[in-house]
Amino acid sequence: MATKAPEKITKPKDRDFLNHLETYLSKRDGVDKLLKISRYATKIILASSLIPETRSIIPRLKSFESSVGVSRKAFRLGKFVQDINALRSSRWDSNHELLLLIIAYGGEGLYYFVEQFIWLTKSGLMDAKHSKWLQKISAWAELVGYVGSVSIKIRDLRKLNDEESCVASTIEISDLADGLMTIADIRDGKGVLSAPNVISSAVLLIE
Repeated sequence: MATKAPEKITKPKDRDFLNHLETYLSKRDGVDKLLKISRYATKIILASSLIPETRSIIPRLKSFESSVGVSRKAFRLGKFVQDINALRSSRWDSNHELLLLIIAYGGEGLYYFVEQFIWLTKSGLMDAKHSKWLQKISAWAELVGYVGSVSIKIRDLRKLNDEESCVASTIEISDLADGLMTIADIRDGKGVLSAPNVISSAVLLIE
């Protein structure tokens, strides 16, 4: 009886460091979304007349909303890596598509990168005097990223059938709502569309 040749054991292809890092960091996205919902639900309560300003819980709600905002920035540490990987793995058929990809992933990546330094100023490790201009850079980078992302999705919508278009449209509305929040940051909360109750309602609607 012939002996069976030993099976060749093949090792799975190793992923590079950036892919491993992205997988590790993505596990916190669920917690970040929960914090996001909690923060904007609190904003709606504070912006409404549900609780009188004289109640002692109001300062605690404001403190909670502020601390959750800082916590969310901590959850974004290293998140810019996913945009680097997305750009590395992207395919394009023209220079126009390449430009849209750079705008979308470059803008979002810069936003997440700058957010790390904003967290350092909020936590006290960096001088708070840098906070304002860092927030401006962050807001503009985020807006640029949303413009690129929405442009790419509009292009992709033209290639989809009706059922897929409904799903993609929902994703696009999410981007537009996030863009609304970004514009509010750039305008320092000025204007009707930048009102806390409008922004918070938009966030909870898309979540």
